[in-house]
Amino acid sequence: MLRMIHPTLHRYASILLGFALALSAWPAHADTPPGILVVVQAMDDLVSLDPAEGFELSSEQLFGSIYQRLVQADPDDPSVLKPVLAASWVVGSDDRSVTFTLRPNATFANGDPVTADDVIYSLSRAVKLNRSPAFILNELGWNADNVDASLIAVDAQHVRISWPASVSTNFALHILTTTVASIVDKRDVLAHQQNDDQGNRWLRAHSSGSGPFSIRRYVPREALVLDANPRSPGGGPRIKTLIIRNIADAATRRLLLEVGDADIARDLGPDQFTALKGKPGIRIAQFPSATVCYLLFNTTDTSNPALANPALWEAARWLVDYHGLAEGLLQGQFSVHQAFLADGFPGALDDTPYHFDPARARAILAKAGLDHGIDITLDVFNEEPFIDIAQSLQSSFAQAGVRLHLRIEAGAQVYTRLRARTYQAAWLYWIPDYFDAHSTASAFASNPDNGSHTLAWRAGWSMPTLTAETQKAVMISDPAERVRLYQDIQRQVQRESPFVISLQERSQLAMRSNVQGYRQGLDADMVYYDQVTK
Repeated sequence: MLRMIHPTLHRYASILLGFALALSAWPAHADTPPGILVVVQAMDDLVSLDPAEGFELSSEQLFGSIYQRLVQADPDDPSVLKPVLAASWVVGSDDRSVTFTLRPNATFANGDPVTADDVIYSLSRAVKLNRSPAFILNELGWNADNVDASLIAVDAQHVRISWPASVSTNFALHILTTTVASIVDKRDVLAHQQNDDQGNRWLRAHSSGSGPFSIRRYVPREALVLDANPRSPGGGPRIKTLIIRNIADAATRRLLLEVGDADIARDLGPDQFTALKGKPGIRIAQFPSATVCYLLFNTTDTSNPALANPALWEAARWLVDYHGLAEGLLQGQFSVHQAFLADGFPGALDDTPYHFDPARARAILAKAGLDHGIDITLDVFNEEPFIDIAQSLQSSFAQAGVRLHLRIEAGAQVYTRLRARTYQAAWLYWIPDYFDAHSTASAFASNPDNGSHTLAWRAGWSMPTLTAETQKAVMISDPAERVRLYQDIQRQVQRESPFVISLQERSQLAMRSNVQGYRQGLDADMVYYDQVTK
């Protein structure tokens, strides 16, 4: 009975009704109510909660809690595919099609049955909307004109999916694990359609899925409240409510965790973790992560010709203080990594041929006639540890006469400038969309002349031969041959590109000691709250 009138519960009722969050009014050493998990993190990058549109880290981390796909990667071994909304599948004799049997009695959160028609609508909708993540489905050769012919309902429980692209069945199945392939409730989405937008405007802040949670309320840049979905195929979550609060300042996130007003704190910097170590009631957990950090130069900026000079790219590889960053500034949250495939992926290179050597960098710049000082604007996310990393780069690059001028902004602003190629250089991170080397190779080592806005396109890096090799690699069925080719492609990018790949993350979270069952995998969407208890 005491818990029923506990003042903390009244505060959370206020949160759920109106997000009346007033940090200064909260007493120290409060506890979040039983059954409610409160996560504090930076969420300024979130643009949309429509799985056909959202493509930022925050939305990717949430989609797995709200939506399901036919098949998904095993949390413990992402190379293994597990049926989720599918019960089973049969590969076609043409090796260009799969017929799925849907899980019997699967329903969406509102009780509507999951049917073959929903699967077809969801995949076709994502291709035709053609928002940021649609390029992943385009890898199957699908476009707005041909996708409907590739999706056939055999009956309500069976759907045949084919693809015109010359890619293996295993690759196609990995494509279907991505969040853009999430299955939405066709009837529900169309009921909220406005001006033929396929429900896109409504789904930006609402949900229509079968995942372990559904959206109760979302207020952009403030908070997201998710209710448990007991109907979720595979079982409902063990908590009743999940609240994700957007707290921009890392120190405030740490404080909320310390006083018990949050259960999990994300996006903390090394100083925050150091301050939390040994605190009663707090534990720090570490998870594998495929996040790779890199410096990117925009070679299309004609106002600064040095950006397109390979000598600058080569010098930059000797101007990053890799070990000083990884082992000093970032205190083990990252490791030195200089290839685009993250450790954990087949074929990832573990050699690190570059180290901090400003004398060598100065010699390279002098030979190229770039030794009279270079000014470059560096775009950086307004979060830790990116700001600290950028300041370190500013110091180390200055030793070779390269003056970096930091432009620190919210993620949405940085991404807008990247997509428009109106930046000079940026410090960024990359997380694969699915567990296949092509997910990352197609971004760093491919710039096809088909309108795809890959990372190489954003750099303005033209390399038709390497693009062709990357496309060849995805069509190879022999795993060993694929590994050999991807290693060769990585070495070319390592030596010749306007990318300076530097670090791989070791993902850390801080949480209250009573929080159990949280899981996280290599890829961005592999964040699991469904088994959490407290």
